[in-house]
Amino acid sequence: MSQRDTLVHLFAGGCGGTVGAILTCPLEVVKTRLQSSHVTFYISEVQLSTVNGASVARMAPPGPLHCLKLILEKEGPRSLFRGLGPNLVGVAPSRAIYFAAYSAAKDQLNGVFEPDSTQVHMVSAGLAVALPLLWFTAITATNPIWLIKTRLQLDARNRGERRMNAFQCVRKVYQAEGWRGFYRGMSASYAGISETVIHFVIYESIKRKLLESKAQGSMDQEEEESVKDASDFVGMMLAAATSKTCATSIAYPHEVIRTRLREEGSKYRSFFQTLLTVPKEEGYRALYRGLTTHLVRQIPNTAIMMSTYEMVVYLLQR
Repeated sequence: MSQRDTLVHLFAGGCGGTVGAILTCPLEVVKTRLQSSHVTFYISEVQLSTVNGASVARMAPPGPLHCLKLILEKEGPRSLFRGLGPNLVGVAPSRAIYFAAYSAAKDQLNGVFEPDSTQVHMVSAGLAVALPLLWFTAITATNPIWLIKTRLQLDARNRGERRMNAFQCVRKVYQAEGWRGFYRGMSASYAGISETVIHFVIYESIKRKLLESKAQGSMDQEEEESVKDASDFVGMMLAAATSKTCATSIAYPHEVIRTRLREEGSKYRSFFQTLLTVPKEEGYRALYRGLTTHLVRQIPNTAIMMSTYEMVVYLLQR
């Protein structure tokens, strides 16, 4: 790609990530709370049952709506946007780098494999994630930002209580855990590469079929290739939503493990230790806690991000 094309994809990727993050932030907060092992805060009323004449407390993780209701009642609407600042700081450059790397890799691989084939999309998606890893930009360099975001989202305080800001959180992490504390959960982020690869392979496949279907239904293919209307972007949103749903459902446990590793004072130490400990203590269903909320957030977030990206690229390359 030319330098201009690279800048276009950088800018479009940053725009897509930013818009999606802002609009779906409340669902991100609810999802993170549900993934956490600190469930005591979310139980508004302790349910009592009698066993052999003695009263014992039964605590079960709340559902997404219950969690949302408790956050609104105890913390107020502003808490639904906790961690948005660090999220925007991290998501814009990471998405910009990823989309630019993906587009550049796809452009080069089209000359090696069959153009726009599944092999091209799979290898491009993998390289787009692997290259930023080697450059210490996407995952390694931004992990401290995501850790601060998670800590802020888990910082549950009642109305009127002074809330911890990002700078206070940074100081607290450093004082308690040192520099290594900022890189907790990074192994789970590496495991999340598989989700990205699956997502882009399915997305590009659906998008290609949509474009082929539209071309076959039109007598003037050249005009259809150069001009896009609203239906094109709706189709891209549906393709993005479908592909992300499949990818997320397959790779979701890494999300729960990452949140557990980033918790303050967490007993979890490594990816595999957490993977074994969570099912042992809470059952295998715990590895999918918050999945419904994650899908409800991720589907519109991905649809918004991908359609915004496609639209910005289209407008800047006209």
